[in-house]
Amino acid sequence: MKKFFLILAVVLLNGWAFAQNNIDYSVYDNKFNVYVANDLGRNGYYDQKPIAELMGVMAEEVGPEFVIAAGDIHHFEGVRSVDDPLWMTNYELIYSHPELMIDWFPILGNHEYRGNTQAVLDYTRVSRRWTMPARYYTKAFEDDGITLRVVWLDTSPLIDKYRSENDKYPDACLQDIDAQLQWLEAVLASAKENWVVVVGHHPIYAETSKDDSERLDMQKRVDTILRKYHVDMYINGHIHNFQHVRVKGSDIDYVTNSAGSLARKVKPIEGTVFCSSEPGFSILSVSPDSLELRMIDKTGKVLHTITRRK
Repeated sequence: MKKFFLILAVVLLNGWAFAQNNIDYSVYDNKFNVYVANDLGRNGYYDQKPIAELMGVMAEEVGPEFVIAAGDIHHFEGVRSVDDPLWMTNYELIYSHPELMIDWFPILGNHEYRGNTQAVLDYTRVSRRWTMPARYYTKAFEDDGITLRVVWLDTSPLIDKYRSENDKYPDACLQDIDAQLQWLEAVLASAKENWVVVVGHHPIYAETSKDDSERLDMQKRVDTILRKYHVDMYINGHIHNFQHVRVKGSDIDYVTNSAGSLARKVKPIEGTVFCSSEPGFSILSVSPDSLELRMIDKTGKVLHTITRRK
């Protein structure tokens, strides 16, 4: 029996190595590459550890500039403080590959809102790579003729469901919706970059069993602004699967990035271009004339590529 399990382990490891050796890294050459990861924190379980290892190994060739961490880094009740052991078991000891010691730009997910949200911001002073200047913020990047603006939103307070459940999400109702939306409009109105990507934890359009009110609130409050200023892509987590949706009347690519740990089933809806229930992460690749997002499963396989061109 021991011999059987030893052989099985060797076969699995060799299969994983084979998958690594067959990754076409040339598609990332001469690009400004960014990782997208979310719905992570499960103490290494449910594929979190192997996906984290894959992110590190692939980073040796891809060379990501930074990581967009689109919420729910900690399940299930957020963190209590900057000293909470979950920082170690959900994050620091899991994403430990040297190539992942780059800036991580996070946002709050609904699970962070179950805990001490201020501690998530304050962790910026503890960790060299954790970079969270505010609950919502923006940053422009320029590299060799490439200009990219990323806008990070704090979506839980924008959804009435979370604001009304102040026993479970005590900080959500304390946030000023109008201030964030006015800020978003001002940022997008003045954006001059070649590419504009907006990131939020919650989806605007996606197939999910979660309450319809979540997406309706996001469509009413956020999507109207995104369409007005013709952003290129909206990326979210929360649903724990991969989805690419296009809707009538909008030229935006709506992207749901899968969980970096526990994934969930998904099925197509009206507007679905692609969907998959595989866990994983995404790689955003930017050049002066193209914006590409590749959805990567836990073996390193590219499941789907979204391409926008100028």
